Amino acid sequence: MNETVLRIRNLQKRYGATVALAGVSFEVREGEMFGLLGPNGAGKTTLLSVVSCLLDPTAGEVTLFGQKLTRNDLALRRLIGIVPQELAVYGELTARENLLFFGELYGLRGGALHKRVEEVLGFVALSDRAGERAATFSGGMKRRLNLGAALVHSPRLLLLDEPTTGVDPQSRNHIFEEVRALNARGLTVVYTSHYMEEVEALCTRIGIIDHGRLVACDTLPGLLRQLHGLIRFRVPGVTDALRQQLSQLPGVKFHERCGREVELECDDVKIHLAQVVAALHAARVELSSLETQEPNLERVFLHLTGRGLRE
Repeated sequence: MNETVLRIRNLQKRYGATVALAGVSFEVREGEMFGLLGPNGAGKTTLLSVVSCLLDPTAGEVTLFGQKLTRNDLALRRLIGIVPQELAVYGELTARENLLFFGELYGLRGGALHKRVEEVLGFVALSDRAGERAATFSGGMKRRLNLGAALVHSPRLLLLDEPTTGVDPQSRNHIFEEVRALNARGLTVVYTSHYMEEVEALCTRIGIIDHGRLVACDTLPGLLRQLHGLIRFRVPGVTDALRQQLSQLPGVKFHERCGREVELECDDVKIHLAQVVAALHAARVELSSLETQEPNLERVFLHLTGRGLRE
């Protein structure tokens, strides 16, 4: 069984009467890609700030590789790399100078530092622009440099806070593939994003946080089991024969609207769709329109956090 890299226990953070974290607990195992989702203001960035020792918790505990994480434990903190939501690179410095600066902050020196900087420049596809000032870079290039700054000291845990926000599709895809490659090499990653398809494709487990609480934490299949698939169709008229056919379908709950529209909740859309078509045929009812909806992460997210707009 993989070692537990990050353990968060009853983590709380208050700002006066405002509760940012209200007792969050979960674990991340070695080599895992853990997704963290939540609406704006849910507490994601606060949680990552506490884990990276930028904020002190009001209560609770964070341990890294079995050791309690504190601001003063610099050796333990060096095991973490963080890519903040806001860009943390210096525009007046070149890409190479930025990485040299951050490498020195983490204690790298001499030939080892310069070798690592060149490796990282290649990894984030900036070798050919290494001597140019970061201020001249596009948003996507700055994001890639931001990632490089978090990697230069070879961390064992990488915290990513919305790493692809506001970049062009090509840069977003490049960062996406870089993170996948890092994880494939064994780096443990905590990944937050508003792009559900990224989290679905990358993450082995996903936590959903809302109003400072962890409202769900499971594998993607486990989360999807919280919702039914939907089959919606319209017919000229719902007949008694069709009602009888639909009522006999196992594992299906159907709702009739206006005598012409039917919505069925089911466990397996593909299996039950064939059964619905057979029921329509048996009842001699023509199909006017058909729509299916499989459970997906976005639907689960909205189910758990609501559809109301957030600040």
